[in-house]
Amino acid sequence: MFALPLIFFLNLLSTPGDAELVERLKRRDPKALGQLYDRFGRVAYSVIVRMVRDASIAEDLVQETFLRVWTRIGSLDTQKGSIGVWLVTIARNRALDYLRSAAARERHAPDLEKIERPSLYQDLENDILRSDSSRRVKSAMEKLSPNQRQVIEFAYFEGLSQSDMAERMGQPLGTVKTWVRAALNVLRSEMGVAAP
Repeated sequence: MFALPLIFFLNLLSTPGDAELVERLKRRDPKALGQLYDRFGRVAYSVIVRMVRDASIAEDLVQETFLRVWTRIGSLDTQKGSIGVWLVTIARNRALDYLRSAAARERHAPDLEKIERPSLYQDLENDILRSDSSRRVKSAMEKLSPNQRQVIEFAYFEGLSQSDMAERMGQPLGTVKTWVRAALNVLRSEMGVAAP
């Protein structure tokens, strides 16, 4: 499966005109919603389909994502984070909500039982949202080794547990845990965030 690199993702989201687009969305301009979809629909779909592994469910969750953006756009402060990061975080959360739902629990029970300490990644997600520029995140990601970057991408884009990462990468679980811990420490240090 092709994994979208996080640095590419951040470059895609850091485009000029975000503030104007947000203002048009707040004024309920339907053309702005169309432009937002054209710009981020494919990225949102990629994030969701990698997590739920079902194209039709992913399409429904993308629609729910854009509906949620439309209804909650008033709460977005572009001084604290970009609309793209906010939108993709909503998409990721919709996918996680689906995976945690009762219907999905029956279909995906083995996957859900393997989730280990998802709170490890929550702080990173909040840090990204609070950053006023994706440049800081990109710079921090460039400080990671290839293995550290890969485990962060697996966690963020695919919602994989550390056990799943170890299996996917053909590495011992202890090695993957070390990479995750080291990557999170580097990112926290580079972004000036205290460890929890």
